[in-house]
Amino acid sequence: MKYLIFAMTLFAFVGCKDNKKQEEIIKTETVNQSVNIKNNKQSDETLEVYKNTWIDEIKVSDNGKWSANKETNEGVKNMLTSIATNRTNSLENYQDLAEQLSQHKNYIIKNCTMKGDSHDNLHVWLLPLMAKIEALSETKTVEDASKIKSSIEKNINAYSDFFE
Repeated sequence: MKYLIFAMTLFAFVGCKDNKKQEEIIKTETVNQSVNIKNNKQSDETLEVYKNTWIDEIKVSDNGKWSANKETNEGVKNMLTSIATNRTNSLENYQDLAEQLSQHKNYIIKNCTMKGDSHDNLHVWLLPLMAKIEALSETKTVEDASKIKSSIEKNINAYSDFFE
């Protein structure tokens, strides 16, 4: 009887130990899957930032271009200057550029007096740009930062196609 109890205890102990290993494997696999899902989501979001799909959404004015207020035009001009004059050789340079672009964006928002369709279409142009500037400030690699900067530059350069 003692041998039977000893054998059952030993078997239960070994079985529990294997169970713990199995639980650890399951937990590890679950964590790895979660990380992969998160990384895929981040990659998808990053890919969206590179695109300029807003061009398909913006409407063209009956008069050719939408009228923008002086401060909006000035803010966009300052963004173009920042893009042209800032060296972007390191992640820190890109983050500095993102900070400058964010300040110019805030100036545009604070001083905007546009109304109606021109204002609505400014938002079509501006909202994706805001997401790109935020993505640039949060990027972790120079490669991604370079791609985002290029997308920002296209976004800002296209402003003059729709606004005056």
